[in-house]
Amino acid sequence: MPNTRPEPHGELSLRTVAMPADTNPSGDIFGGYIMSLMDLAAGIAAGTRAKGRVATAAVSNLSFLQPVKVGDVVCVYTDITKTGRTSIIVDVEAWVLRRESGDRRTRVTAAEFVLVAVDETGRPRPVPPDA
Repeated sequence: MPNTRPEPHGELSLRTVAMPADTNPSGDIFGGYIMSLMDLAAGIAAGTRAKGRVATAAVSNLSFLQPVKVGDVVCVYTDITKTGRTSIIVDVEAWVLRRESGDRRTRVTAAEFVLVAVDETGRPRPVPPDA
């Protein structure tokens, strides 16, 4: 997934500052931490659409495009691309605002998340009709 788009796609769902505690041995922010932020953002978007609890079922097309540095503001954008009977597909992009350069146009990670609406017992339930 090349970084060809100059602007984020979708809705801003989550924003945080990358902190030193989240670095890997190379001093960059750990990819698993960025992926967890993306999962949180996908869950927020899908949970809002499902009007309740959701669970992540799959992640595909995960691409780490650029490193994230300590102090970068990580902005996670979501776009619901498809809603099935019990599932919701969400395109997720992470962009950063670079503290050092002030560059606001750096897409660092992208993936597709599939989430399933679940009931209180964790079983799949229908996604309500779009209002």
